[in-house]
Amino acid sequence: MGLMTFKGGLHPYEGKEISMDKEIKDYFSKSDMVYPLNQHIGAPAKPLVKKGDRVLRGQKIAEAGGFVSANIHASASGTVKAIEPRRTSGGNMAMSIVLENDGAYESIDFDENIRPLEELYCDDVRDIIREAGIVGMGGAGFPTNVKLTPKDDEAIDYVIVNGAECEPYLTSDYRRMIEEPEKLIIGLKIVVNLFPNAKGIIAIEDNKPKAIKKLRELTRDEEKITVNAMKTKYPQGGERQLIYANTKRRLNSKMLPADVGCIVNNVDTMIAIYEALIEGKPLMDRIVTVTGDAIANPCNFRVPLGTNCRELIKAAGGYMHDAPGKIIAGGPMMGKDMISLDVPSVKGLSAILCLEENVVAEMEESNCIRCGKCGGVCPSGLMPAKLAVLSARGNLEAFEVCDGMECIECGCCSYICPAKRHLTQSIASARKQVLASRKK
Repeated sequence: MGLMTFKGGLHPYEGKEISMDKEIKDYFSKSDMVYPLNQHIGAPAKPLVKKGDRVLRGQKIAEAGGFVSANIHASASGTVKAIEPRRTSGGNMAMSIVLENDGAYESIDFDENIRPLEELYCDDVRDIIREAGIVGMGGAGFPTNVKLTPKDDEAIDYVIVNGAECEPYLTSDYRRMIEEPEKLIIGLKIVVNLFPNAKGIIAIEDNKPKAIKKLRELTRDEEKITVNAMKTKYPQGGERQLIYANTKRRLNSKMLPADVGCIVNNVDTMIAIYEALIEGKPLMDRIVTVTGDAIANPCNFRVPLGTNCRELIKAAGGYMHDAPGKIIAGGPMMGKDMISLDVPSVKGLSAILCLEENVVAEMEESNCIRCGKCGGVCPSGLMPAKLAVLSARGNLEAFEVCDGMECIECGCCSYICPAKRHLTQSIASARKQVLASRKK
């Protein structure tokens, strides 16, 4: 049997060799920490502290602003300096809690949060996950307790751990699987036990053979957990592609994974669930890969949330030469350009990628040559060139008829286009306009 995969996609330069063998290093900042109140999908969190308050590491400083929202906890000890707008890695301004870090990292008593698993009902587990402020840490930031509360628990057949990490350069999930596989497995078992008919799948691309081997060894006696090797191909870690590759079930933009009997969580998210249930810790830290050909000493850092990104680059040895041509929050395919480095690390920040050359800026667009390559690599089976034309013409009705809303904005079409056309950006623009008109 061949490796699990999906139709479409491509194999860009991986860049993972730069940091994949670098062990996770703890980094503790002594500078101010900044906590945006909107670092998740849904309503912004509401502050529970005010200027002048002293807080401890692990203390809840903002509560969920609605059902789809998430709590925020201090990752350091210190005094609240301000609650004011601050810039985020995506370039937007967001209301944020600014903490004057005292450098002591004095914490609350996490043991007080620990309850024996055998005494917990399913709703208790979900409440602990909600209280811990856990969200999807692969970038989307969807509140995990909401994801783990489908309409019908018995309809869930699979809980899938997304260990694909298909985005080039990123290695934070890989290091987690290599260094903390037991936490991942226990976290998965906790989630699987929420659903009476579910089995667990840890899905990993085959460019990570050590992780596959280690996790298969540790789960060989687990009847409800399997480790699946998938073909190394981008965007194998996309939710729809991951579900299809492992279950052959199809998902579209109007459906949730639960609609096809699946729950999907990122590696970091699963480990956060373990830490909340077993160690009594809320989500305060995450692994951030600082990498790229412009970085002197690429690293995988365990970082307290709110840490300044410029500091992390400095901790990785700074730049090899002059200022990089391009700095991205995340990976090169779906990451966002960073217009400032004085922004905080947040729950969804997996990497800071620094590249010597700004290849995209040097590319000059030319006319479409109708080669069809964009359609061949599209994982959603769309016609990107046609959708981009409809977007340019403002024909949103035809854009929807041609399934433009099924685009996952993976960037495959722009990557493969010999005319260097900005297809993904054009399609994304039209999708935003459609979503805005639907809200009206």
